[in-house]
Amino acid sequence: MPRPMYRSRSLKRKKVRTPSGKVVTHYREKRTGTPHCGECGAILGGVPRGLRSYEMRRLPKTKKRPERKFGGVLCPTCTSDLIKKEVRGQL
Repeated sequence: MPRPMYRSRSLKRKKVRTPSGKVVTHYREKRTGTPHCGECGAILGGVPRGLRSYEMRRLPKTKKRPERKFGGVLCPTCTSDLIKKEVRGQL
């Protein structure tokens, strides 16, 4: 019986033949999704892509998102539009 963490059907399985001739199951790890803008859905720049959660945890905070207002949440275009609306009092 597989370990409890491998019982989930969301993991991809691959049958692999070992050098001894035995067939074992290898489980593929899931990759993280690409970060998107919360407003328009565009892919965010300056944010690491394809890192696993443990790799992301090891990065310093400044490497995880841009150091600007709404960095890592909104794209630059949506950020500038939002700031303009705030200044003009339309929000």
